[in-house]
Amino acid sequence: MLFHTTQIIRQGIQMDIEKNIQYLKGVGPKKAYALGRLGIKNIYDLITYYPKRYNDQSEIENISSVKADEVVNISGRILNIQERASRQGMKITTAILADDTGSIQLVWFNQPFVKKTIKINEHLFVQGKIGYAYGGYGQLAVKQVISYFSLDTAGKKRNKFLPVYLLPEIIKPKFFRELIQRVLEKIDNIPCALAEPLRKKNQLLAKEDALRAIHFPASRNQLATARKMLIFEELFMIQCGLIYIRRLNDKNKHSIRCLGNNKLVRQLQQKLPFQLTNDQSRAWKEICHDMESAIPMQRLLQGDVGSGKTVIAMLALVKAVENGYQGTLMAPTEILARQHFNIFCTILQNLNIKTGILVGSLPAKAHKNALEKIANGQWQIVIGTHALIQDKVKFFNLGLVVTDEQHRFGIAQRANLETKAKCTPDVLIMTATPIPRTMTLTVYGDLDVSSLKHLPPGRKPVRTFLRTRTARPKIYKFLHDKIDEGRQAYVVCPLIELSDDINAISAEAVFKELSSGIFKDVNCALLHGKLPSREKEKIMQDFLDNKIQLLIATTVIEVGINVPNASIMVIEGADRFGLAQLHQLRGRIGRGQYRSYCILLSDNKNDKSRQRLSLMEKISDGFQLAEEDLLLRGPGQFFGSMQHGLPDLKIANVLSDAAILLDARKAAEEWCNNKSNDMNSIIQTIKLQYKNNFFKITDV
Repeated sequence: MLFHTTQIIRQGIQMDIEKNIQYLKGVGPKKAYALGRLGIKNIYDLITYYPKRYNDQSEIENISSVKADEVVNISGRILNIQERASRQGMKITTAILADDTGSIQLVWFNQPFVKKTIKINEHLFVQGKIGYAYGGYGQLAVKQVISYFSLDTAGKKRNKFLPVYLLPEIIKPKFFRELIQRVLEKIDNIPCALAEPLRKKNQLLAKEDALRAIHFPASRNQLATARKMLIFEELFMIQCGLIYIRRLNDKNKHSIRCLGNNKLVRQLQQKLPFQLTNDQSRAWKEICHDMESAIPMQRLLQGDVGSGKTVIAMLALVKAVENGYQGTLMAPTEILARQHFNIFCTILQNLNIKTGILVGSLPAKAHKNALEKIANGQWQIVIGTHALIQDKVKFFNLGLVVTDEQHRFGIAQRANLETKAKCTPDVLIMTATPIPRTMTLTVYGDLDVSSLKHLPPGRKPVRTFLRTRTARPKIYKFLHDKIDEGRQAYVVCPLIELSDDINAISAEAVFKELSSGIFKDVNCALLHGKLPSREKEKIMQDFLDNKIQLLIATTVIEVGINVPNASIMVIEGADRFGLAQLHQLRGRIGRGQYRSYCILLSDNKNDKSRQRLSLMEKISDGFQLAEEDLLLRGPGQFFGSMQHGLPDLKIANVLSDAAILLDARKAAEEWCNNKSNDMNSIIQTIKLQYKNNFFKITDV
């Protein structure tokens, strides 16, 4: 049990909040299995499985005023009921419903049980979509009955807002509503993360009242009040959990502490061929403050593609070396690790800093030699891939861990690398995926955040165009002309191979078409995620060395290498990508001295899709695009993709609920800073709501 007591007592009835739903009346093993796939395994899961939407049954219209194609609520007396079979053998049940203003036909297809559930002269409520009666010479009928029930049933109250849930076929909506209603009638004092003083201060309902209202609201105002309480609690729990995790890290770990910047850091700054931007200078100052503190640094450095994150990481690694520690940088791909290694060796060659590389493709003898130099401290900076987290890797004195494109690594992988230090190392996490502020507060609430929002001087913006596929011949001729001038290009496709299920262009088909057609005189290559790792690495290396001029690929290039000569990108089926992903892809070009072009191809005529893609033509700022993308598409499962280990939210939306998020964060900080407050109940509620899928919150 997660709680000292999970027995909920009300009106003499006991109910265990963690009781398996299989044993509730009417459920059984089959339905329990189906519900379990939705994450509903116990009573608490059941009552916190919220409606997707509501059918508004609060307003009833006169039958005489209804119009075709409207969804309406009507009520009246049943005048007659008939059942017949169509020529195709379909059973059709019809009834005539009349009020004081007129009458209308109700139609049910292949639902013979309806005849047994309604009777003549019964006062019936009906919600449905209006259409034209078959063979009725223009007369209206309710062709799609959404819900109906008797208004004559003694003591039965009409749900003015009927909850609609996402359910498997085996679970009927009416059964599910009645199941939740039965459970809610029997329980009270449901575990809540919000203490009563906190609820009163923020004018929030008691949790049991909020749960009853979220499932069966009597009014729009009651629904809004219930949502506010449950959203506040959820965001409050997330923030408390992140604060708790961070404090455990700070409390239980012995940190290193660096001195102020000295000779090596100053020499490196003098060797840089450019001045740091204002954003870079601010981020570097924040990192220095963290590294010189007794508390381990846990900082996220987020910045647009090409904003200069690598040079900040290099400065931090040199600072660690200057203080007698080793530093390591973990990259998501071998070729990116090698590119980092070459850049570091070039810039640091006169600083007498030994830099090494550890990747999976090293020959056995070189791999053994690398392990020895890491273990005895000969290599002061080590750059590598996942190979760095292998058990055999032992550091002599690890002081700083840098992870590049961190969302490519799981929390466990990052933590594994950190455990290789004798003392808790400083941690710098880099991402080129810009995240709006409200998302940052939620996704990275356990980290300090530095942002690089401006590109270094001299970087030319990529010109972006949205075109339909009718323009393909002209576009590919333009691309061929640029290759003839010495440039290189990417063509990106949404699929690897053709699919019967998905109407989208495949990389294999485009490669076959282009390499045997207009580009038959050009060195082309095909790159996708199903290729063996070594083959992918070789293709990217050949592209970097200009042995390949045209690379047809999937999004596997999204986290790629710096190819300054690549100045053109064509993205086929651009409507199948999110704005943030399109921006990441676009960031592969525009890295050299040449003017660069990104051409988006899409035949999607949907207004929203065209509006979304047209933003790429107007906006080059990744943070602004990320905001627009989230507003247009919603956050979805944003958390799982950005920070492995953080659960997706049940009811909150960090875009529309941004104001509540800020209030919840402030409340969480105040609560956690008050030493007299007990975190135990909050952590236990988090465990109950999210099982143990919230990082690695330990028992308290």
